[in-house]
Amino acid sequence: MPGTPSALDFESASPVEQIDTGSPHKLPQPGLALCLSGGGYRAMLFHLGALWRLNELGYLPKLDRVSSVSGGSITAGVLGLKWSRLTFDGDGRSKEFPEEVVTPIRQLAGKTIDLPAIFTGLLLPFQNIGQRVAKSYGKHLFDEATLQDLPDHPRFVINATNVQSGALWRFMKPYMRDYRVGEVKNPTIRLSDAVAASSAFPPFLSPFRLRLSEDAFTPNSGRDLQRPPFTTRVVLSDGGVYDNLGLETAWKRYDTILVSDGGGQMQLEAKPKGDWVRHFMRVFFVIDNQVRALRKRQVIGAYNLRRRLLERGESEDDTGFRLSTRQGAYWGIRSNVKHYGLDDSLDCPYDKTTVLANMATRLARFDGRTQERLINWGYAVCDAAMRKHVENGLSAPSRFPYSCGVG
Repeated sequence: MPGTPSALDFESASPVEQIDTGSPHKLPQPGLALCLSGGGYRAMLFHLGALWRLNELGYLPKLDRVSSVSGGSITAGVLGLKWSRLTFDGDGRSKEFPEEVVTPIRQLAGKTIDLPAIFTGLLLPFQNIGQRVAKSYGKHLFDEATLQDLPDHPRFVINATNVQSGALWRFMKPYMRDYRVGEVKNPTIRLSDAVAASSAFPPFLSPFRLRLSEDAFTPNSGRDLQRPPFTTRVVLSDGGVYDNLGLETAWKRYDTILVSDGGGQMQLEAKPKGDWVRHFMRVFFVIDNQVRALRKRQVIGAYNLRRRLLERGESEDDTGFRLSTRQGAYWGIRSNVKHYGLDDSLDCPYDKTTVLANMATRLARFDGRTQERLINWGYAVCDAAMRKHVENGLSAPSRFPYSCGVG
């Protein structure tokens, strides 16, 4: 009927819209990205094991981007800082990896830094908890290194969530930005601050406050919020609040995505608490769990869609094919290694790895044996995923990095 609103009219009036983030890459480009999830020290060590196996497989120098959040950003930050000290042989392997990357991360894993920061923040409210965590990272891992100490290639992207704008805040060597607030080129922010912002898990370690000069921003680089206080007092939280897999900055750019997921899982609660504080926390965990599940389905669905379209003879050059599919592999701390279907995978009983997956999401000390079990598990499941889904014919490992296995 004339004058009757169409479906498109209603769609145009909807508050949901396509967002132009300013990226020049409208289609994913050929390239390899690694995404490291959140999950505190548990994820940090799990990812370390995965990196160890990727190094042995010769895949570290093949990486074009490492995108990380939270606990994954600790591991990524160390790898990025030590990258210049890694020399890769003709097979893409670095013999320096254990000393330069494994050793400092394991040393941090022997320290508890979350509770001291929280207690100090409660007793001395003028001292921001996030800044206390950043000082610990500086002391144990990064010293006074800045984002400018990261390599040009691969590109390391440390992700935090901007609480003010609700968008992703990206820390990188060439710039840091929030598409709504704007861009700061060649930032000299300390690496410890970027990692602390990325791992500022709410409610106890969040927020991380970043003071900036409005003049530092590239003129007209923000979509709608390039003005104080958005540009001068940036309030950040854990990158996992927005994207627990660290997926977004890699997904939009490259066609091959490796995802290492050390994130936790919401526990069942037969009788949820009724008081508003604990009920709110339970609802928060439900939301977080659902967002993580949706991201995981996005990854696995794109892998599977690619396989099905190729089986049907679809062209890889088709725009729809490139937008909707990816190749690569996903491995998670809650994966069952038997599901990869390899006869020669390392022995990782599911009941043993589930114990590791259920460890608390904290920045709290792990004893040496627990560290080794988590590293071994990340190593083993990464190996299975890579050999199953990325490159057939890769040699199976003869043993774990540490003799204790995963049990």
